[in-house]
Amino acid sequence: MSDPRFLVVRNDEEQYSIWAADRELPAGWQDAGFAGTREECLAHIDTVWTDMRPRSVREAAAS
Repeated sequence: MSDPRFLVVRNDEEQYSIWAADRELPAGWQDAGFAGTREECLAHIDTVWTDMRPRSVREAAAS
């Protein structure tokens, strides 16, 4: 039996999560272009999501 497959997903605030690959994406979330096991997806998120603040907060702080 193979490991369940997951997708890394991202919302408009550039927050990341994982989602079962065989399920329809929830509203407001897009495929971030990475798929794998749960552990692989979480490891990928650790490398790409370096600032946990939502995009709107980062942009407000930068202005």
